[in-house]
Amino acid sequence: MPPYIGIISDTHGQLRPEALEALQGSELIIHAGDVGAEDILPRLEAIAPVHAVRGNVDYGDFGATLPPDAVVTWQGKHLYVLHILAELDLDPAAAGFHAVIYGHSHKPALETKGDVLYLNPGSAGPRRFSLPITVAKITLAEDGSLQATHVSLESTP
Repeated sequence: MPPYIGIISDTHGQLRPEALEALQGSELIIHAGDVGAEDILPRLEAIAPVHAVRGNVDYGDFGATLPPDAVVTWQGKHLYVLHILAELDLDPAAAGFHAVIYGHSHKPALETKGDVLYLNPGSAGPRRFSLPITVAKITLAEDGSLQATHVSLESTP
């Protein structure tokens, strides 16, 4: 597989072994918020460098250590990361971003608007309603565009 970024969100304090396995081989990992516990990020950092943002359940001293948003550059591509897409207060294309990565809804989503990829990896933590348990990966296509895929972690309830 070509180099890739591992994308995870909404762990809510639960880091499934399947998520760790799915993220193995990542060049870097992005956590799009609702980390939920201090031990999650160090466990992800054992795989690759981690960029994480604060979600609405990340509060107290731990939450204060996480930024509300982040800019990550990978393979010459600029990614904007935040937890709640509705709080996006900039035009990603005009700002030079190639992707917007977000979480919060627990719903995996993948859409391209113009030249900007919008990706919600879904939730890798406790199941919410009947939504799937997923993470995502971003690779660089031969034409230089970002390509994303969701990875199901459905072997656990």
